[in-house]
Amino acid sequence: MQPFTALFLTLLVVVIAAQVWLAQRQIAHVAARRAQVPREFEGQVPLPAHQKAADYTTTRARLGQVENIYGAGLLLVWTVGGGMNWVDGFWRSSVGGDLVVGVLFLFSVVLITGIIELPFTTYRTFVVERRFGFNRTTPVLFLVDLIKQAVLAAIIGAPLILAALWLMQSTGSLWWIYVWLLWTGFSLTMVWAYPTLIAPLFNRFKPLERESLRARLQALLERTGFRSEGIYVVDSSRRTAHGNAYFTGFGRSKRVVFFDNLLEQLGENEVEAVVAHELGHYRLNHIVKRIVMVIVMSFLALAVLGWLAGQPWFYHALGVARPSNHAALALFVLVSPVFTFFLTPLVARRSRKHEYEADGFAAEQSDGRALISALVKLYKENATTLTPDPLHSAFYDSHPPALERIGKLQAGAAR
Repeated sequence: MQPFTALFLTLLVVVIAAQVWLAQRQIAHVAARRAQVPREFEGQVPLPAHQKAADYTTTRARLGQVENIYGAGLLLVWTVGGGMNWVDGFWRSSVGGDLVVGVLFLFSVVLITGIIELPFTTYRTFVVERRFGFNRTTPVLFLVDLIKQAVLAAIIGAPLILAALWLMQSTGSLWWIYVWLLWTGFSLTMVWAYPTLIAPLFNRFKPLERESLRARLQALLERTGFRSEGIYVVDSSRRTAHGNAYFTGFGRSKRVVFFDNLLEQLGENEVEAVVAHELGHYRLNHIVKRIVMVIVMSFLALAVLGWLAGQPWFYHALGVARPSNHAALALFVLVSPVFTFFLTPLVARRSRKHEYEADGFAAEQSDGRALISALVKLYKENATTLTPDPLHSAFYDSHPPALERIGKLQAGAAR
């Protein structure tokens, strides 16, 4: 066994063991606190809602355990099991031209992986989400969404992959810099294009019609110095009962978007506070910081890939007999999460810091108590557990735990 093979297999076992251990901590911690609403939320969250959130959290954690183990098995089949080598050999014997083989190979890996993982997506949507009253997606809508996603992947992905493979083949040893420039340009274009060109293919967006709320939010936008294309409501209730709001877009395509069922759950002062939180991400440059971080991380990742692509042992250790640009891309994308798993808490910590800062901004620009009541309603309606395991939360959660987040807002309101 090659040293890199041994390293990969050892680290994969460690990662799966860590994932299972963290999930078991979450399940045990939440289940042990299922019988009683935390004192801080008594009178705001009924016991049945608290228990629903606990059951929803533990069910998702158990399913996540199965998915992680299944995913590790699939990764082994693709790599040391020879699956990727077989697909590569199939296309080499069927068509000519490295670029054509590369595009067909990469699309085959993505398509086969998607088909193999489809049962989990289906189960999560039509069993778990339906059991807890969240799923509103019909089988027809689910299938239509899958078809649209596949068509978009082909239309957008094929030219991108072809361009990347051509750069790898034609620009010498520093090809990874050119691919990084390509990827950066593509990513920034997608940030601009997603809200105006892609999202409307899946959902209907319409301007906020409620006059009093629109005037209130427009005043908030003006006093925070935010210019956007508009405030929109998306028909999310066609697919889910979860409520949410988000900020999307870049430049002139910036927009604030509400799930339609969120407007049914919150009062106008609470909606204003939620929007102020989203605006906080923009005004505090969180969006720009995240984009810059992605650009920097992609630069470092491609630099590593640029070196690995020239090392025969990289391919042989992971089950691919013949080195190629397309195999290097696929192996790197599939294997790198194993090597970067333990960086997850650092990313989560940075995200939680941004959430605290956006909460503070919202409390300054609107009513902090309204944000508290909005968050409590969202925790209840979305079945978000109030009692996550602290270590699991620190490792994974992009948002602060409910008790800490509300506690910090209450302390600020008291001051």
